[in-house]
Amino acid sequence: MATSDEVNSKITDAVAQTAVGVLAEAPSVAIGALYQSLASANGIALSNAVSNQQNLNQLNPSIVAQAIAVINGG
Repeated sequence: MATSDEVNSKITDAVAQTAVGVLAEAPSVAIGALYQSLASANGIALSNAVSNQQNLNQLNPSIVAQAIAVINGG
């Protein structure tokens, strides 16, 4: 059986097409990851805003009571 040092052109074409496909998809994959990161950050920010509002709603009655006591000279 004779051996050949040449690589089959079909194999090199397949590898080249795969490399081109990866390079072509890279920008869209990067933008997709960026959008997912931004969506996650916005979700966490909104969750923190809701939590802070709930905490302030729990404190409001005592703040108002202390303000009324100060106004009444107590």
